[in-house]
Amino acid sequence: MPDSVFAGLALLDTAVLAVNREGAILHANPAAENLLALGSRELVRHTLSSLFVNAQPLMRGLATAVDNDVSFTEHDLTLDTTNQLHLHLYCSLTPIDANGAAALLELRPIDQQIRIANEERLLIQQQANRELIRNLAHEIKNPLGGIRGAAQLLALELDDRPDLTEYLDVIRNEALRLQSLVDRLLAPNRRHVQDDVNIHEVLERVRSLLLAEYPDGLHVLRDYDISLPMLTADKEQLIQIVLNIVKNAAQAMAGHGTIRLKTRIARQVTLARRRYALALELQIIDDGPGIPPDLHDHVFYPLVTGRAEGTGLGLTLAQTFVHQHQGTIEFESRPGRTCFTVLLPFLEKSA
Repeated sequence: MPDSVFAGLALLDTAVLAVNREGAILHANPAAENLLALGSRELVRHTLSSLFVNAQPLMRGLATAVDNDVSFTEHDLTLDTTNQLHLHLYCSLTPIDANGAAALLELRPIDQQIRIANEERLLIQQQANRELIRNLAHEIKNPLGGIRGAAQLLALELDDRPDLTEYLDVIRNEALRLQSLVDRLLAPNRRHVQDDVNIHEVLERVRSLLLAEYPDGLHVLRDYDISLPMLTADKEQLIQIVLNIVKNAAQAMAGHGTIRLKTRIARQVTLARRRYALALELQIIDDGPGIPPDLHDHVFYPLVTGRAEGTGLGLTLAQTFVHQHQGTIEFESRPGRTCFTVLLPFLEKSA
């Protein structure tokens, strides 16, 4: 089939496949290549039944559309592909008669629509989180200075009371811990420094830090697309984003398990209501116990943690830094697999 027949489909943001009556794929537009993570040359070797593990609803819809010459729509359909993609889709089949094609199959991710609809709410939530963190940090900072000063004066009075210095050490150590907490709370307010950054250098830095902390039992696998262009970003903040996520994973697995660092290109994505031609898709995947279901809706809230020794700030700061780069961060979690996905647009460096 000449591609010129369907040339106009290349301009669409929606994934479209042209199929015959038996479900063989005859044409795929660029949006379909991006959604299904396969090139058009590979897609046209497939039928719907060989591409999707559970293609029966699509095949029934195709038969209905072609046999009755009516459009068929499924508003909420879950499909798994043979290349291990899990898709939540709106599907529409429209009968046509063009060089062997019997229908056009339109595929729209519902997850993307939900994400776009929720972005405004998430931005408002993040602003509230930042305000809470800033106020909390300042409330802690003032009395903390008094505690540290009093501890220094008390140390001068206790030179001859070694039995009490143990308690003084507790005051000093806890004051230092609180100071560190305050510094982390105020960290997002520092200046955002942009430069050309190789994301794989960032990942290698984090990987070395993690393996140094967990030398036994932890495996950190690389799954890189080395053709990715440079990001215009704050390198230190990118390191902190990845480090906070992987450390959470390592701690959840008690230092024993596998973490995979995966980079890919994402095309034609909408972030913060703005369309970008290209974006970085960074996935951090672990095989740990998963995030408890009761924390799923609050995992990015400040001071929310599933560990007794945790501060509940790591993911909050990661989300803040991601949003400062006009990106998004999401996760899926079940026992045996947790995946954090960070999308960052490829931007021109600001003056």
